[in-house]
Amino acid sequence: MVNSMATATQPKRQPPVFNLPNQLTAARLGLAFVLFVLIEFHLWVSCGIVFTIAAFTDWLDGYLARKQGLTSTLGRNMDPLVDKVLVCGAYIFLLPTDAARVNAGLAAWMVTVVVSRELIITGLRGFMETSGITFGADWLGKIKMVLQCVTLLAIFAFLAEWETLSAYAPVRDVLIYATLFITALSGLQYIWRACSILRLDEALR
Repeated sequence: MVNSMATATQPKRQPPVFNLPNQLTAARLGLAFVLFVLIEFHLWVSCGIVFTIAAFTDWLDGYLARKQGLTSTLGRNMDPLVDKVLVCGAYIFLLPTDAARVNAGLAAWMVTVVVSRELIITGLRGFMETSGITFGADWLGKIKMVLQCVTLLAIFAFLAEWETLSAYAPVRDVLIYATLFITALSGLQYIWRACSILRLDEALR
């Protein structure tokens, strides 16, 4: 009886740090730096391939973590952080400079919206997790991530085949503005949700 009570009160064991989902997250970080080099050298087809693989690992590590019961605090925090390095870094590298006038359809203020949102929400998520409150992605955040990825792939496609696809530049621009809108909206929604949780937590004390 004592043994069974002791077993029941034991805290849930965390999965090993170097599990497969976390290894996929680390691999995605490596792919992010490969992508940045490819953007610098204007290898747009390779950019599309590497980014597609990186985005697939994002889905795969989450799927495996849930299916195999390998969800952990480290994975829950590292996964979105690596996503932000990948996506924000790609948008930053696509900004036009004096050395390379890349026609990606992006302006500095657009990239600032994306990067600012990600930095604010990362800090907010870290604060919530430190306070013992699980604060994962919601449906709007997932839509935001999908739109950001689709927009980057569209940009790589246009840069690779600009002479062929130049007439469809408005499609790329619509994707960019839709991404900016959903990015800002999801950031505001995260802040609203965090404030609601914190107010409720204070009321229950």
